[in-house]
Amino acid sequence: MTADLLLAIDVGTQSVRALLFDRDGERVARAQVPLEPAFTAPQPGAAEQDCAVYWQALVQAVTALWPQHDPARVAALALTTQRGTVVCADAQGTPLRPAIVWPDQRLATAPPPLGPLWTALFGVAGARALLRHLQRQAEANWLAQHEPALWQRTARYGLLSAWLTQQLTGEWVDSVANQVGYLPFDYRRQQWARRHDWHWRALAVRREQLPRLVAPAASLGTLADGAARALGLPAGLPVIAAAADKACEVLGCGTLDPGTAQLSFGTAAAINCTLPRYVEVERLLPAYPAALPGAFNAELHVPRGFWLVSWFKREFGGDESQFDALLAATPPGAMGLAALPYWSPGLRDPGPEAKGAVIGFGDVHTRAHLYRALIEGIVMQLRAGRERIEHRTGRRLTRLVVAGGGSQSDGAMQIAADVFGLPAERPRWSDASALGAAMLAATGLGWHADVSAAVHAMARPGRVFTPQPDAVRLYDALYADVFRPLGGVLAPLNRRLRAITGYPPPD
Repeated sequence: MTADLLLAIDVGTQSVRALLFDRDGERVARAQVPLEPAFTAPQPGAAEQDCAVYWQALVQAVTALWPQHDPARVAALALTTQRGTVVCADAQGTPLRPAIVWPDQRLATAPPPLGPLWTALFGVAGARALLRHLQRQAEANWLAQHEPALWQRTARYGLLSAWLTQQLTGEWVDSVANQVGYLPFDYRRQQWARRHDWHWRALAVRREQLPRLVAPAASLGTLADGAARALGLPAGLPVIAAAADKACEVLGCGTLDPGTAQLSFGTAAAINCTLPRYVEVERLLPAYPAALPGAFNAELHVPRGFWLVSWFKREFGGDESQFDALLAATPPGAMGLAALPYWSPGLRDPGPEAKGAVIGFGDVHTRAHLYRALIEGIVMQLRAGRERIEHRTGRRLTRLVVAGGGSQSDGAMQIAADVFGLPAERPRWSDASALGAAMLAATGLGWHADVSAAVHAMARPGRVFTPQPDAVRLYDALYADVFRPLGGVLAPLNRRLRAITGYPPPD
């Protein structure tokens, strides 16, 4: 039988998905396995998950495809995963502890000393406080301080994508475009940092712990015998390098033009655009590797983003499939209710002391108004990201494409169109990250001349939501007069609240 399908595996924060696509980007099959819980918290601020949970869910999702489809038709597979989740393993790849998942908020209080030279240089650059904050956030530094014996035994340290790739191929290798996190990675060069770079002093990572890196659409290896048996696929199947989930999502939306904004309505919400050159949207905070080889993603994100939808469901009840009715039942502006979605502190903006807020409560408000206010608040924050990207790149973002789980909400899509004042396009397939991974697999197989050709052949537009003039005017005023100044107005109160309660922990 002709091998004419591509298997894309998307390991997200809340579920694992396995999808089959053909060379034209048509989705042939889909299976999804929820991760419940998405992570556990062995102590306040922690977020961990047993690595075996990810692998077992991956196997379950893939094998769920075969009762209806012949695995012999699969020509290659590609993997995309959540970003910033790290794994410690021994030399054979056996995990030594649960993975530390990206929402983890534990801080190292005794990071490695930089030494007088680098300390002085960062002082001159006015970046000493930022660097110290990065050092405290780094999972490797926390491990070296709090689990030193385990850290010394850690022969392999990398992202979840690297560990899962080893499970698939037996090779300790990863895609360049997966490297998003507190790692000794040179984002401008898109390679591990040079030998004498400051990263090696700032982080407790040893070079020999890290995986070999390859470019997106290059070969990671072939499917090993054990993995092939577990997945019901032929051994030796090509495994092609993809990219992190946000980067693959940008690709799957077909947004390679620097003038196009791609919004991700996922567990972490983000605004992204693809750039041919390295640009730091916020000084000293890097542009990430794009799924398009050699390109960069200028990105700003809302850390918990549409995780708030899951939070709302858990705390207030209801069927998530009916949440659009809550948006339809309420007018733009939620009758004066406004939410600032700082559910997680930020590195620089909104800052480590930032906390969420809801203002304007009155007796007319219901759970529906609160839900609308949360969605509006997330999109307003993404609009602020648009302004910063435009300021740094010198280019207007004039097209809007929205993907991720939250984009399946017509109400959320309309809010995006109205807040941005642009038509909001939804791609044909909601699984844009998986489609982006399939595009890279197709390129790696030579089915398309390059990644741009794969995007042109496989990306499909879906429904477009047109801005409503009255709502646009209302949101413009709310953004300028309420949302833009709100963080600054609340900052001193949040600092005082932090000092009194001790939460978030002092930096």
